[in-house]
Amino acid sequence: MSASDANSSAKTQATSGGIGIANLPNQLHKIVTKKGTNLSIMVVGESGTGKTTFINTLLTTELIEPLEDAARRKKQMDKTVDINIHKAELEEKMFNVKLNVVDTPGFGDYVNNNDCWLPVVDFIENQYEQYLRQEQQPVRKGVVDMRVHACLYFIRPNGHTLKPLDVRAMKAIGARVNLIPVIAKADTLSPTALRQFKKRVMDVIDAQSIRIYQPPVESDDEAMTARNKDIISAVPFAIIGSTQEVKTPDGRQVKGRQYPWGVAEVENDQHCDFKKLRSLLIRTHMLDLISTTEEVHYDKYRTTQMKTRKFGEPKPRKVDNKKFREEEEMLRKRFTEKVKLEENRFRQWEQKLIAERDRLNKDLEQEHNLVKQLESEIEAISN
Repeated sequence: MSASDANSSAKTQATSGGIGIANLPNQLHKIVTKKGTNLSIMVVGESGTGKTTFINTLLTTELIEPLEDAARRKKQMDKTVDINIHKAELEEKMFNVKLNVVDTPGFGDYVNNNDCWLPVVDFIENQYEQYLRQEQQPVRKGVVDMRVHACLYFIRPNGHTLKPLDVRAMKAIGARVNLIPVIAKADTLSPTALRQFKKRVMDVIDAQSIRIYQPPVESDDEAMTARNKDIISAVPFAIIGSTQEVKTPDGRQVKGRQYPWGVAEVENDQHCDFKKLRSLLIRTHMLDLISTTEEVHYDKYRTTQMKTRKFGEPKPRKVDNKKFREEEEMLRKRFTEKVKLEENRFRQWEQKLIAERDRLNKDLEQEHNLVKQLESEIEAISN
């Protein structure tokens, strides 16, 4: 039998009965279902832009407790950007997702916001570094993966355009993670103003070469392709967040915000892009967010570090830690002021000592002259 005859008979056997290759997707499905996955979402933006409300609305539960006004004002007095991690486990149809939500209270809340995004960037790179160190261990069982898969940057709806702080922060963050721009509190702008604001934001993003997440568009399914195009056309996503149920004029109970002129519905595509953003994060592009983080952002960090470091060598510490530069300058200023104060006190003591020395020398000279005068008088009497 020739080789061509053997190949044709093997193909015939495979097509007629099969040898089980087609069951591999089922096996992979069982493995992935049993293992689950990790998803880390970071929210960045100024206080009052609705980050906490959005996360609670997205997950339909109060994962993050909202701060009271007094606590928020107290936090603003600290002048630091915190990194808070909230963990949750989601289960749907026997599939588990270990969710990590990274909040950044204090971002952009002060008069001087220079380098306020550095704690965010440091956290993202630290997660890459920790994962890289775990990969280099002899035993890699139980690896903890906290790499950020998506960063939602909340833009205040000022109706104009991006602020310089937004541009610099988005540039730094977008170079390291999947950045998704979000316009907060879309119900504060009219539909016309919102469309114009979206266009201005995208114009600045393009002009400043800010890297944002670009989901894949083309798909074998035409309906999926059309949905992907619809999602991309909504960037930056304008959202409304609310965990409260309100009643619409037609009697429906929906999540939204009640106004004198009507109801702004969270899950209404005519009112905001909440459903599209939720679909992007969870329903349609979660796997792409995870794979892009693994194959693009983490691989870029790993390649850079492996070129400059030996295997197993720890990451060198930064000589200039910009995060504490302001505090360092304040301490240096206070130290200089104290040194000057002590120097002034020392000079005053020195002047007092010199004056006392001159006085004592003068008194001693007077006494010496008096002794000489008495000696002269005694000598004159004796003669």
